[in-house]
Amino acid sequence: MSDAAGGPPPFPVFKPEERLCGNCKLFNPQSVEERRGWVGACRLHSWRGLFPPSAPICDKYSPRGSAAPVAAEPARTRAARSVAPVVVRRRADPNDVVDLEGLSMTREELMDIFREASGMVDAPPLANKWEGGTLRLVPANAELQPKDMPIDSLFHKVVMVRDRLRVLEQKLNAHPKLTDAEKVELQSYITRVYGSLTSFNVLFKEKADQFVGSKSED
Repeated sequence: MSDAAGGPPPFPVFKPEERLCGNCKLFNPQSVEERRGWVGACRLHSWRGLFPPSAPICDKYSPRGSAAPVAAEPARTRAARSVAPVVVRRRADPNDVVDLEGLSMTREELMDIFREASGMVDAPPLANKWEGGTLRLVPANAELQPKDMPIDSLFHKVVMVRDRLRVLEQKLNAHPKLTDAEKVELQSYITRVYGSLTSFNVLFKEKADQFVGSKSED
């Protein structure tokens, strides 16, 4: 997609009162796609991936041109010379085994659990057709107002549930006080939870990121 001069088309201009991501100073235009035109990323919510500037805003919306707090420049002081001894630390081997009150695992396995629990892992992409979409909850009572929420906000919560279940699986399988039979029984409950969540698989762009339940319950 390009303009008559062969360059990219101009970035869409919205009215100042329009509450869209394109009017938010956190939106960073990235590139032009053939189908969707200009797309960009949120500087705050990188897990949203690329989406058009016409997407609905989130609760972190900050209009362009709004004043941002400026940190005061600290006074320059002469750094004191350190007289402390230099300590050289040995780089930990990720394959070292860590014993946590009888729960044994390698350092890398432990770090994987921490990364998943803290949300530091790369978020899976949302399916293209849902980008910028809105979920509407409509009450049966016509006198009550419907509730709208961005689909990508729902998707983020679904991914968090998925990641917590994966951490639970890792801790369950490594638990030293559970018998194999108990682990199998508890794992079956987690598998059933995955099966109950397969309705949200339509939100995932990649099949490998989707929920997988037991074959008999799918």
